[in-house]
Amino acid sequence: MTISEQSAYLKGLMDGLNLNTESAEGKMIAAIVDLLGDVTKKLTAVEDTTIAISDELDEIEEDLDAIEDFLMDDEDDFDDYDDEDEDYDDYDDDEDYDDEGFDFGDEDSIIYEVKCACGEVINFDEEVLEQGSMICPNCGETLEFTTEDEE
Repeated sequence: MTISEQSAYLKGLMDGLNLNTESAEGKMIAAIVDLLGDVTKKLTAVEDTTIAISDELDEIEEDLDAIEDFLMDDEDDFDDYDDEDEDYDDYDDDEDYDDEGFDFGDEDSIIYEVKCACGEVINFDEEVLEQGSMICPNCGETLEFTTEDEE
């Protein structure tokens, strides 16, 4: 029996007893039964609200699980990329790579690296090497190259 049913049963008992609600005892019993009815209504409203909140929390939990799965899938994809990339471990975070505006061409071309007297590290390809010189973008000094093999 629910609380609402018990409250209704007590109200029915009181009505069935034909209590004199004008006497002190009758007034007291009638007030207690009415109070139980009001408490039952409030308790039922609290239970309904609790059920609604619980349902909402379950939906939020499901949404959070879906978001977590989505984020973990993205992280797994990134981890898979890192595991498959053999050159990833060779990358040095401390080096500054300034590839802006430099076309490396096809993958078979050789890239040379030279350090200017000013400390600037300059990357260049075979075309610049064949020209024999280049100007340092940092200090403007002319850097000369030779392609002759020394014996």
